[in-house]
Amino acid sequence: MRISGRQFLPSISRQVVIRVIADLVLVSGSLILAMLLRFVAGMLTEEVSAAESRAVLLQLLSQLLTHGWEIAVLTVSLLAIAGVYSHTRVYRGRNKALAIGQAVALAYLIFAIISYFSGEPVISRSVLLIAAVLSFASIAGVRLWPAAWNIFSRVESRLGENASGQAAKHVLVIGGAGYIGSALLPKLLERGFRVRLLDALMFGTEPIQACLDHPNLEIIRADFRQVDSVVAAMRGIDSVIHLGAIVGDPACAIDEDLTVEINLSAVRSIAEVAKGEGVKRFIFASTCSVYGASDETLDEKSALNPVSLYARSKIAAERVLAQLSDASFSPTILRFGTIYGLSGRTRFDLVVNLLTAKAVVEGKITVMGGDQWRPFVHVSDAALAVLRALEADLPLVRGETFNVGSNPQNYTIEGAAKVINELVPTAQLVDMGQDADRRNYRVSFDKITRVLGYHPEWTLEQGIRQVIDSIQTGMVRNYKDAKYSNVKYLKETGLSYLARPAMNWERTYIEQAASSSVGAVQAMVQEKKPAEQAVPQGAVGINAVGQLT
Repeated sequence: MRISGRQFLPSISRQVVIRVIADLVLVSGSLILAMLLRFVAGMLTEEVSAAESRAVLLQLLSQLLTHGWEIAVLTVSLLAIAGVYSHTRVYRGRNKALAIGQAVALAYLIFAIISYFSGEPVISRSVLLIAAVLSFASIAGVRLWPAAWNIFSRVESRLGENASGQAAKHVLVIGGAGYIGSALLPKLLERGFRVRLLDALMFGTEPIQACLDHPNLEIIRADFRQVDSVVAAMRGIDSVIHLGAIVGDPACAIDEDLTVEINLSAVRSIAEVAKGEGVKRFIFASTCSVYGASDETLDEKSALNPVSLYARSKIAAERVLAQLSDASFSPTILRFGTIYGLSGRTRFDLVVNLLTAKAVVEGKITVMGGDQWRPFVHVSDAALAVLRALEADLPLVRGETFNVGSNPQNYTIEGAAKVINELVPTAQLVDMGQDADRRNYRVSFDKITRVLGYHPEWTLEQGIRQVIDSIQTGMVRNYKDAKYSNVKYLKETGLSYLARPAMNWERTYIEQAASSSVGAVQAMVQEKKPAEQAVPQGAVGINAVGQLT
């Protein structure tokens, strides 16, 4: 037994005294149980009279009273020398069990040796052996049971499913303070999920203000492109919902390298971490924009025809997830329709919200490309779809793609504008001709209805009334404020907020290496610019049809 460098006897405290007394009781109890087992075994295997049975029982009792305390004291003394009452309190599992096992075995061995050389053994070897095993099991069990229970709980939580395949309750929401996320968080918390939010909080905490004090919400303010932050956020998580992205065609066009980094490279990094951590459910937010332009009604198996970088980045991300998919990691893809309505972080750069605001504030509803089709869905119903996918039996959603919306809410732009005009009759409907935006798609939502029993709770009319009320009551004071627009906010604030080293970092480092010296390396360290901070996460590109390059 290794004891070098240890304090042989712990400092005396109330807690130490309690543990010593408890161990004395456990050792004594182990001796009693061992003797009883020996007595019962003798009665079953040997034919003895009642008088002989009483004599044997009295003999065992005499041995216990005479020598039991010696074994108990010796065992506790060696446990103290082994550091069980001091050092091993901070030992982990196997090391703690080893220290206890060594002390107990040595105590019983010393007693057996002393007993042997003193003449006739005072306690039979079988009783000593059984008592030693029971002493170790009880002393180690008391100390290791809490740790074992914690491990069991974590494993049970990680598996994430009961017999019916229901989702577990520890969820990581990435980008959960945005338009959809701020509508999703209250739903998750109301359903009893323990939610960890990973978000840079570019818009502050105002979008999730109503949830900030909830005991089941943990917030990690960090950039999800930072692998170390993702790894830390992923610990103990059963399910991941990835909503973070640069969203919308105009916003993605501002800085294409940044879009690829956030919408594609980061997705791969996050998915790889989730897969490595054994996450069972990975729900990814995509878009119906991947369908691009088509005159047909499109379902999840239809050909993709992206007409923007935003759509291409989402297609590429879907394919990255498909490549990572296997029997234990099969993400679920949700392709959201064109969203409208209010959430914690409302947007007015979306067609229904924007046209409604213009109707109320300016008295005009300006329509471009009115014959183009869009599938609309309220932001609350988008969040509801995430919840349905999270709570569904895992086999139903593993590796599946779902369009999110409802068939009755396929409208042309002009059709949606007319609904707005009916609710704001004082506004003038103005046709501005064709739009440069070539998107045109009607979408079938039969699959999500059939498989997940998903039925939106909002109609387009209800969502429009909600927006109207928010403006008329002063809840929204200036719909043109940059905080309501992805593209405006990125141009004014967001780009500097999201600034990262250029994608051609490799050439910069090669050039530095050509004239490198120890002094140059030391200068880099002093400036706190380690190489790993300059390396973008996954140098992945996408071409015009959404293929990886």
